[in-house]
Amino acid sequence: MQNRSNRLNRLKLWGAGALGVEAETCGIRPASEDASFRLYYRLTFPGGHCIAVYSPPEREDNRAFLDVAKRLRDGGLNVPEVIATDLERGFLLLSDLGERTYLDALATEDPEPLYEDALAALARMQRRADASGLPDYDRPLLLGEMELFERWLLREHLQLRLQKADAALLRRSFSLLADAALAQPRVFVHRDYHSRNLMRMADGNPGILDFQDAVYGPYSYDLVSLLKDCYICWPPARVRRWACSYLRRAQGLGLYARIGEEEWLRDFEWMGMQRHLKAAGIFARLWLRDGKRDYLPHLPRTLAYIVAAQGAQAPLPELRAWLRERALPRLERAPQ
Repeated sequence: MQNRSNRLNRLKLWGAGALGVEAETCGIRPASEDASFRLYYRLTFPGGHCIAVYSPPEREDNRAFLDVAKRLRDGGLNVPEVIATDLERGFLLLSDLGERTYLDALATEDPEPLYEDALAALARMQRRADASGLPDYDRPLLLGEMELFERWLLREHLQLRLQKADAALLRRSFSLLADAALAQPRVFVHRDYHSRNLMRMADGNPGILDFQDAVYGPYSYDLVSLLKDCYICWPPARVRRWACSYLRRAQGLGLYARIGEEEWLRDFEWMGMQRHLKAAGIFARLWLRDGKRDYLPHLPRTLAYIVAAQGAQAPLPELRAWLRERALPRLERAPQ
């Protein structure tokens, strides 16, 4: 606790110096939390406010954050401006995009204009953000993410004893999902484009956060993150309508000209299963390894996306049936 207090004071002193104001005139308080090791604070000073970040350099790639922020700004996206950095200590000073996330706004506002803005921003990102040199969303990464599900959710959190046949089903399913992802057209992928990382803005809506893990990968990934959000759920018919409207929007910008609606929805569903397996594993790991319990309530929704998939495009019925029979009953009895 003392170390954290000392670090917070150092961050405040550094931020005040970077802004050219007296530290005694500044206030600092927590701004938000995320699933990483970064800590965000709102630094107030005479005449304004900004976001001060402690991002431990031994755990977070802060150069990647700066690189991706520039790529997105150059592509016309609304991301925080970098005011000052001290990469050696892991201190960043960013412009403040406010306190109202999409998740907050969706509790009271009409979702249609909000998603219209988010889909427009995503199309701009895929059309204009430079993806050259980004890490490749390759097979080892895709498989490694799904293995988090097996280790942290099934084995550790749910205490499932997997038989050889169970493990073989998982390996086979993970391989097919990786194949499907790698077969898709490749674009700039934000990787966490959802309601907790989009900020409700009066101008330039939405503001976009948490983009530092961007990769070069499957074209449907960010759309899945947005429309099959682990933190808020919409009726399947609305999700399908939004997904198809995005394809038309993207094609109007010259993207995916040869992709038909059926192929588009199939890719969307297959990518969704990979992402939700990954997310469920991460939520369990955040609790068991990092002591972050707040993500556990989102596990039932995340698994429901997988087991409730319907229609001709729904992938891997054998895996979905296995999860419905083996994982969901355990989840109901697990800590929440």
